[in-house]
Amino acid sequence: MSTHELLEAALRLKPQLVADRRAIHQHPELAYQEVKTAALVHERLTAMGIEHRTGIAETGVIGIIEGSRPGRTVILRGDMDALPILEETPVPFASENAGVMHACGHDSHTAMLLGAAQLLNERRDQLSGTVKLMFQPAEEGGGGAKRMLDEGLLDGPPVDAAFMIHVHPELPKGKVGFRSGPSMAGMARFEIEVRGKGGHAARPHVAVDPVVISAHIVTALQTLVSREIDPAAMGLITLGSISSGTAANIIPDTALIKGTIRAHDKRVMEHLRARIPELAGGVAAAMRATAEVCYGMAYPPLACDDAMTELAAGAARELLGGEAVEEVPITMGSEDFAFVLEKVPGSVVRLGVKSEGWDRTLPVHTATFDIDEDALPIGAATMASIALDYLQS
Repeated sequence: MSTHELLEAALRLKPQLVADRRAIHQHPELAYQEVKTAALVHERLTAMGIEHRTGIAETGVIGIIEGSRPGRTVILRGDMDALPILEETPVPFASENAGVMHACGHDSHTAMLLGAAQLLNERRDQLSGTVKLMFQPAEEGGGGAKRMLDEGLLDGPPVDAAFMIHVHPELPKGKVGFRSGPSMAGMARFEIEVRGKGGHAARPHVAVDPVVISAHIVTALQTLVSREIDPAAMGLITLGSISSGTAANIIPDTALIKGTIRAHDKRVMEHLRARIPELAGGVAAAMRATAEVCYGMAYPPLACDDAMTELAAGAARELLGGEAVEEVPITMGSEDFAFVLEKVPGSVVRLGVKSEGWDRTLPVHTATFDIDEDALPIGAATMASIALDYLQS
């Protein structure tokens, strides 16, 4: 089989890829609620005659494509969950679930994995080994990859390598990007409850104002990276939410700060995790209040294996041409596929989705995010090509 033939086959799948992506986009579902999306995946895999299991980590699906000869096993991952964002795109297939949107491309990832599955299933006679299809729930902070690991993702058959694809709005359509080594940051979510003493806005001296104290905590937290982390290391504390009070003339009892820690070095992560409660508690105590820190889901840093990245990039160069493959910069974004790559070697494919006709990038996690759907066959073919190359190597 030539790479040209594989790409041509993927291009013929474009109507189905677009239809699947739009169906998922129109009915987005949050973490562990991906019931309709999982049903679509089940329906499509059943029609292709691909063995699969549903209900993994609640709504996840694992498909198995066995080659004609024994060999290794490789995972291809596509995530399925959406984000709590009110969509503002003008497309006719915009979200019908108010306040929920596929603003990170997971609708595309699922559609492309279904396309790669069809390409590979039609070429079982060329496979020496097994492709395991990982349709994952709850990537956006829910740790769905870890739950799938806990429920046997790497068993039956054991897995030797793993690859995932993610849309990359900064790359034009037709390009794919890779990066060896540290690629994405680890992430830990946290909440700080600041507890003071409520009162009348006209009598602040008999109250303990958690709003003012929260402002001081927010400012103080920014010194942790700038004054306690080696400038050569990459660390980040972002505070995305502060909520408190019900009226302009009432000093509330409490305030709630929500944020994330991000770093590429686990030691930096551990230092920040330890210091946030100390600093927040100290600032609050100095102002007659208390601050309690609670940590939620945490993702480890993601590092791409050098050999697997070169294999994936080589497959992409053969499929699309050398000029289509680029090295992408390190990012402070996080990805729970890092849990998988802690267990087996693998890499991440960054798919260019920026249309030539757009005058600006449409970034992920925004209400206007969109992709050039001509990129869908490229992504499906790239993932299929990587699996074929890995199992033949």
